[in-house]
Amino acid sequence: MKSNTRSNRAALLCCLALAACSTAPPHAPPSHPAPPRPVAQERGPVLPAAKSRSDVVVFALGLLDTGYRFGGANPEAGLDCSGMIGYVFEQAVQLKLPHNAARIAGMTRPVARSAMQPGDLVFFNTQNRPYSHVGLYIGEGRFIHAPSSRGKVRIERLDTSYFASRFEGGRTLLD
Repeated sequence: MKSNTRSNRAALLCCLALAACSTAPPHAPPSHPAPPRPVAQERGPVLPAAKSRSDVVVFALGLLDTGYRFGGANPEAGLDCSGMIGYVFEQAVQLKLPHNAARIAGMTRPVARSAMQPGDLVFFNTQNRPYSHVGLYIGEGRFIHAPSSRGKVRIERLDTSYFASRFEGGRTLLD
């Protein structure tokens, strides 16, 4: 029985790797980046905010220093950006999300940068395509994410030149 579960998990991880996102190594931003395309809306759920916000932030902080793995969807195997967000929301608030940053963006509602709260999602264009990287806003201009560079889940600031030039917006699933 355990072998079958491992086989199913391995097959799932292989499938997820094909749809995952990753962060490209830092490079100079294009001189005139194209504005992000509108997100295709899939109409996601709206979760009650107060407890959900703290639950997702606390759970995400528990993943600090977890290794990066393209297509990774759990801490034991490693996480990529959308795998980390999916894992956090599934474990903290029992919400299953797609393993793709752009599809997650399509399930969310926009939030003005000045109105972002801990537990909201932040999206970036890191691969010359809109919504190619996602992180979880934790407050005070900081977010947690699973970048491919330097390979571990970590906290970054939105105002660093790399992320500020690639920031596409805050979005939320929370009320």
